[in-house]
Amino acid sequence: MEVPNGGDKPHVVCVPLPVQSHVKAMLKLAKLLHHKGCHITFVNTEYIHNRLLEVRGPNSLDGLPDFRFETISDGLPLSDNTKATKRINPNMISPFLNLLAMLNGTSAAASSSHVVPPVTCIVSDGFMGFVTMGASEQLGIPVIMFFTLSACAFMGFYQFRNLLEKGLTPLKDASCVTNGYLETVINWIPGMKEIRLKDLPSYIQTTDYNDKSFKFCMEETERAIKASAIILHTFDALEHDLLNALKSIFSFVHSIGPLELLLNHISKKDESESIGYNLWKEEFECLKWLDSKELGSVIYVNFGSIASIPQEQLEELGWGLVNSHHDFLWIIRPDLVMGDKSDSISLPPELAAGIEERGLIVAWCPQEEVLNHRSVGGFMTHCGWNSTIESLSAGVPMICWPFFADQPTNCRYACTEWEVGLEIRGDVKRDEVEKVVRELMRGEKGKKMKSKAMEWRELAEKATGSDGSSTENLDNLVNKLFSMGG
Repeated sequence: MEVPNGGDKPHVVCVPLPVQSHVKAMLKLAKLLHHKGCHITFVNTEYIHNRLLEVRGPNSLDGLPDFRFETISDGLPLSDNTKATKRINPNMISPFLNLLAMLNGTSAAASSSHVVPPVTCIVSDGFMGFVTMGASEQLGIPVIMFFTLSACAFMGFYQFRNLLEKGLTPLKDASCVTNGYLETVINWIPGMKEIRLKDLPSYIQTTDYNDKSFKFCMEETERAIKASAIILHTFDALEHDLLNALKSIFSFVHSIGPLELLLNHISKKDESESIGYNLWKEEFECLKWLDSKELGSVIYVNFGSIASIPQEQLEELGWGLVNSHHDFLWIIRPDLVMGDKSDSISLPPELAAGIEERGLIVAWCPQEEVLNHRSVGGFMTHCGWNSTIESLSAGVPMICWPFFADQPTNCRYACTEWEVGLEIRGDVKRDEVEKVVRELMRGEKGKKMKSKAMEWRELAEKATGSDGSSTENLDNLVNKLFSMGG
């Protein structure tokens, strides 16, 4: 798409939820929109911005003339080490309004050498509507909601009010978690078959009618009905029935993904391609270690950027990996272990010796490069959506150990609908870990899952090809943005 001059570009303000996975997905989408001719202003909180600068270098967010980074305060002191998920509050709307006023003021006063277009549209994380929708209502700027989720998870969140009104949540008491109640099958959710309560986003498992996480997710997904369009990070072949069901509820639903495969088609000459998005420093040395391993012989273990586990579970997992007699690459963030304030992990000497023989532990890695490495044959994951769709894109089957939020839903679909996952849950023991790793890496079921994962990889590549569904949906979205600016 040719852009006559800078003034004709749509100016898209991208606002991610201030946590690693959402920032990563939004930045990928922003790069695609930039490549298609949009002027981008990417808005991080000051806390996230500083984390990125610390990890990626002092000039890493200088941006480009038409791809700029701005910040807003989240209302908490930068010195406050509160977890990122706790740094989300309504106080962000005022600084965001000030930022929009500044951007439009800059547009009016811009020099002729580089025209900054007025703000055309806000592309908001679906869970930032409490900020962006408020600004939209005051300033008349349209909002497109980007839910960095699977369609199945989004539909699960969107059903929260129905579940509440039908008395299925909150739980009567804590015993409902263990007495079989969560096995209750729900057959009335559009596009979903035989889904159990335990498979829906975890916040329904509260016993508190006023649970903040439950109410927040319910209100934010309902707010999406006011958006000019909704984007989901998925592709048509993967979630056809659910996407059709969602299109009967919302006016415009664009399935655009996998984002990384779409980015692979961008010329390396696009300068935005080099902008990084990890809040931890990747240890690229692990790729050399993988180079030394045989084809499909390594199990990759990573539970994402937020989940944490007790020390006892860490050790059980470690012993299970060692006892499986398979090589493994294990990502252990400094904050992975609950209650551990140190920057290093502590393991019993015998376990540490076993890991040294079979495995490699690093704090963070370039995940997509790892998943696409020839030696990786399986992925033990928390089933966060970025990890799940990256694994599908690479044709790698999974061991699914979900923790919270949308992860149980992604796990259910990976294991039953897409047939690429083996499920483990709860208080996992070493024998179970050993058994499931062996089944994935060399069992008959593992072979079938690998074959199925490769089928999904081919379908993902087709969706993101020159005439694929995701490519077409991206172009339709860009056309919508250009028409807004007209």
